Amino acid sequence: MAIAMKTRAGPGRRGPLVGAVLVLVSCLGVQSSAALSSALFDALSVPAVAGLRQATAALVLWALVRPRVRRRSRGEWSGIAGYGAAMAGMNVTFYGAVDRLPLGVAAALLFLGPFAVAVASVRVRRDALFPVVGLVGVVLVTRPGGDVEWLGVGFGLLSAVALALYTVFAQRVGRASAGWDGLTLSVGVSALLLLPFSAPAVPQVAVGQWALVALSGTVGVALAFTLDFTAVRLAGAKVVATLFALDPVMGTLVGVAALGENPSAVALAGIGLIVATGAAVTWRAGTPSAAAGEAA
Repeated sequence: MAIAMKTRAGPGRRGPLVGAVLVLVSCLGVQSSAALSSALFDALSVPAVAGLRQATAALVLWALVRPRVRRRSRGEWSGIAGYGAAMAGMNVTFYGAVDRLPLGVAAALLFLGPFAVAVASVRVRRDALFPVVGLVGVVLVTRPGGDVEWLGVGFGLLSAVALALYTVFAQRVGRASAGWDGLTLSVGVSALLLLPFSAPAVPQVAVGQWALVALSGTVGVALAFTLDFTAVRLAGAKVVATLFALDPVMGTLVGVAALGENPSAVALAGIGLIVATGAAVTWRAGTPSAAAGEAA
């Protein structure tokens, strides 16, 4: 979900289409890895699973990217540290929500993070309707049948806050680092911060479970984040950020297909409202009219 790398080369004629395909694959990877990780929650704690996943991703990215560590400014390291901390917090809280809520609902609550960032960047008066409609969607999602796991909702909202911070630091790191160096170092910071949870859990991981850990970290972090960065180069940040609204939809589909979840019609309606308003406000935040309204 890192969407802020600026590139010198503009998108080619087929760039937006290829970029959109990459984002779709990334969304599928993120939600599929969440479903895989949920199979480990009974044997390991949520922070341990998140930490092992980040450690796996860090090893994969460091082996492939070999980032430059020396001769970085204090400002660069502060951005990398903030990015990694937000990443760690987002993973733990999102998996805390996935452990207690349907995957699509947890993904919809997570998406409120970039939704809020986009709302904050829009200054056109009529766009104030978007957060109101999105709030209706949140109400429908969190009370689909009158019986909701409020701790799961709390984790979901915390994951949204973490993702909002993640988005802000992603922009900072993306501007300061060439290629995937900043991303790789930030994933490494995230893995180090979660080491107190992941290291003690290593002896508890069964031999067969290591495959799930490795696949989840590789597909859900290393591959997904790399695809996102590449998609921005091809399609532009606005298109990619808007397409991230598909994450809750993909989470719902993966939850139904892989986890046997059966979301209610009310919950599906709430997810639909969050996705629609989130995509609209994200797109509006990058349109000329929105920029003009901000300047006014």
